[in-house]
Amino acid sequence: MYREKTILLDEQSLERSLTRISHEIAEKNEDISSVCLVGIRRRGLPLANRIAARIKSSYGVEVEVEELDVSPFRDDNGSIPKTEALPLKTAVEGKTVVLVDDVLYTGRTVRAAIEAVMLCGRPAAIRLAALIDRGHRELPIRADYVGKNVPTSRKEKIAVRVKELDGKTEVAILEPNEER
Repeated sequence: MYREKTILLDEQSLERSLTRISHEIAEKNEDISSVCLVGIRRRGLPLANRIAARIKSSYGVEVEVEELDVSPFRDDNGSIPKTEALPLKTAVEGKTVVLVDDVLYTGRTVRAAIEAVMLCGRPAAIRLAALIDRGHRELPIRADYVGKNVPTSRKEKIAVRVKELDGKTEVAILEPNEER
C-alpha cells in the first residue's frame, strides 16, 4: 500500500504546465493543423484534450485527438493478443503525431505506443509530451515536451489525478507504507 507523501502540482500548476506544453507544440510545428494528439489510455486522453483546447483557443486551429490503448503492444503483457484492427482511426501518414502521457518512467509504454502508431502508417514525426518525467529509463526514450521533471526513487509512485476520471486535478508523490 502507498500513502501520499506530497502534492507536486495542484490544479493551477498542472494547468499552467499544460498551457506551456501547448505553446511549445504550436511553436515547434509550423503547420499545427498537421498535428495529431494521441492520448495514451487512461490519463493521457484527458491531458491531450486539454492541450487541444488550449491550441484551439490560442491559435484558432482544431487538432485531432485520439485515444490509444497500448496494452496489446507492451512487451510485458505477452498474454494480450494484438488485434487485426488498427489502433487509431486517424490516418497518420505525413502527420506529426504527439503522444501524450501522464508519466514517463521506464519508456516501455512509449515504445509500445510507437509500435501501435507505426501500424497505422508512416507519420512525418512522432513526438512525446509527458506531464511528469520521473527518470529511471530502461529504454533510450525522452520526452520532447515535459510539464515537470521529478527525480523519484523506484519505490515511490506518481499519481496523476484528473477531474474527468478522479474527481480532482493534481499530481502527488506516493510512498510505500512502512509496515511494522
